[in-house]
Amino acid sequence: HIKAIIIAKEVLLRDPSDINVIPVVEELQRRLAVNAICQGQDDAEEYSHVQNDVEAGEDDESPFEFRAVEVALEAICSFLAARTTELETAAYPALDELTSKISSRNLDRVRKLKSAMTRLTSRVQKVRDELEQLLDDDDDMADLYLSRKQVGASSPISGSGAQNWFPASPTIGSKISRASRVSVATVRGDEDDVEELEMLLEAYFMQIDGTLNKLTTLWEYIDDTEDYINIQLDNHRNQLIQLELFLSSGTVCLSIYSLVAGIFGVNIPYDWNTNHGYMFKWIGLNL
Repeated sequence: HIKAIIIAKEVLLRDPSDINVIPVVEELQRRLAVNAICQGQDDAEEYSHVQNDVEAGEDDESPFEFRAVEVALEAICSFLAARTTELETAAYPALDELTSKISSRNLDRVRKLKSAMTRLTSRVQKVRDELEQLLDDDDDMADLYLSRKQVGASSPISGSGAQNWFPASPTIGSKISRASRVSVATVRGDEDDVEELEMLLEAYFMQIDGTLNKLTTLWEYIDDTEDYINIQLDNHRNQLIQLELFLSSGTVCLSIYSLVAGIFGVNIPYDWNTNHGYMFKWIGLNL
């Protein structure tokens, strides 16, 4: 539900007014707040703002793009984890009810839950595969250091230049110099050093992998329930076969009795069939 383009100093979101994207926008505004340092301002109020900005920069030394990626990954992983929890809450009771009573209503309920699980599992698997692909390729992770590329293309900011901005305040000048050195060292660094991004991606990879494990466990529970239902159906089918066999055996027994009676009935001689005079005698007497 989040589609964004992250560059070195900007984040472009699609449809930021959407109700599902508004929390992400607010979190981005909070985490990516930047207060400009204006050159040539020497009043005490501006010094106070600069000091607060530098101290905030010392607390969070991550590049801009990493903070933006972290906000996006946090939102996506939290959303998928919440959806998984909702499915677990609805699926386990439905499956237990289905095992106790097989009905059209329960079967339709489980069918809808399986459809929702299929879509959710596909989304979780896709996010996990993308993170795994990034973690397996150091070159791709190095390409995500946008600030490093931007600083490499321009001249770095020296500590003495930062101090010359505020000659009247050595404390602020030293803080700016220290923050600048930390920022430049963090941003420029070694081009092959992707440890910071790797740690960030691994944290969310473990989180999304845990979500996928929950869905896998739920799928296994569904498969076990289906196997149990199939066993019950096989049992009922066997009972019907036994009943059919019993009825067939009874029919055969009755047929044997009819056959015996028919055989003995055919072998009994009837003299009146050959001695017609005898029969006419008795008929005449009756008349």
